[in-house]
Amino acid sequence: MDTERSTLTERARIHAALGDPARLAIVDTLVAGDAAPGELGAVLDLPTNLIAHHLKVLEEAGLVARSRSEGDRRRTYVRLVTEALESVVTPSLATPPRVVFVCTHNSARSQLAASIWSRRSHIPALSAGTQPAAKPNPRAVRVARKHGLDPAGWRTAHVRDVVERDDLVVAVCDIAYEHLPAESRPRLHWAVPDPAAVDTDAAFEAAYAEIAGRIDRLAPVLSHDESVGRR
Repeated sequence: MDTERSTLTERARIHAALGDPARLAIVDTLVAGDAAPGELGAVLDLPTNLIAHHLKVLEEAGLVARSRSEGDRRRTYVRLVTEALESVVTPSLATPPRVVFVCTHNSARSQLAASIWSRRSHIPALSAGTQPAAKPNPRAVRVARKHGLDPAGWRTAHVRDVVERDDLVVAVCDIAYEHLPAESRPRLHWAVPDPAAVDTDAAFEAAYAEIAGRIDRLAPVLSHDESVGRR
């Protein structure tokens, strides 16, 4: 009975936190990608003090979490804690002609994301980097093969040589997001930690799982035919 009461209390806290239109709008925005508090304020046209208040309420309810940028350490990003929310109404997004996943070196996260996306959606996917490496990371290649992906065709490329007008750009890296060309719109940001910084198979597996989970949430929002969800 105590466990059941505790669960009800946690659910009530989440419902109470979402009972404000501004906080619900913040959650809707974070469904698609992570954002800095200032970016949320700009998107939702809310002053800094109100954003700080609403984020505190959402954080106390376990709905959002903060992480410090791996690029500019002065910046923090807010992400939705999906485990705390069984379901949430997602914002409507226009279906783009292509999705381009971007990270700094285009050697791991963006390559994995493009390959995973190609198995989840009919929308074409490519990858690129803001400072592309000479070749893909061997650990990323191994993780891809382990999960049934084919990295044989992976090639690194610069974002300016790949992104075209109307592409949806998804930065899977803090540093790349902070260095995207201003004209790269529309864009989303996923703060996926750099597995190469740890350089273990476990880190690359964690990156794969994080990216796959985010793609599983985004693909249905953009795609509405029977090809979505194929494995």
